Amino acid sequence: MDDLKMKNMSGGKRKSATNQRGFTLMEILVAVMILAISVVVILQLFSGGLKSSRLSGDYTLAIFHAREKMDEILLQDEMTDEVLEGEFDDGYEWRVNVKYIEPDEEDKRSPVVDSFNIDVNINWFYGNKKKDFKVSTIKIAKKIEEKS
Repeated sequence: MDDLKMKNMSGGKRKSATNQRGFTLMEILVAVMILAISVVVILQLFSGGLKSSRLSGDYTLAIFHAREKMDEILLQDEMTDEVLEGEFDDGYEWRVNVKYIEPDEEDKRSPVVDSFNIDVNINWFYGNKKKDFKVSTIKIAKKIEEKS
């Protein structure tokens, strides 16, 4: 008769609750929390990579704009002190500062070469922050004499 009590409806023996194997509710909750934290960290890393990629692209475009403006100024044979400003079609702003470099007293006795310091600044907004990129060079060119 004891054998009959031990059999369940399917004909197999019943196991006691202490011998059953599986995960407890606490183990499942801990595993889900670890998985959730891991997913959040991975998404944050991916998001940071996307931001860095976009900012790198913006700086690359600023470099192209700066080079374009610098080449435009360097093509001039004659120069004078001036400040030029403008904006590109894509929202980048530019500012060119051309400044005559006065020769030293010693240099005034030798054949005079007029040289100019040229600064090109490119500005743009990245989110709510203003970013900028600057390129500078020196060019030898004939100075345009100011008429009085």
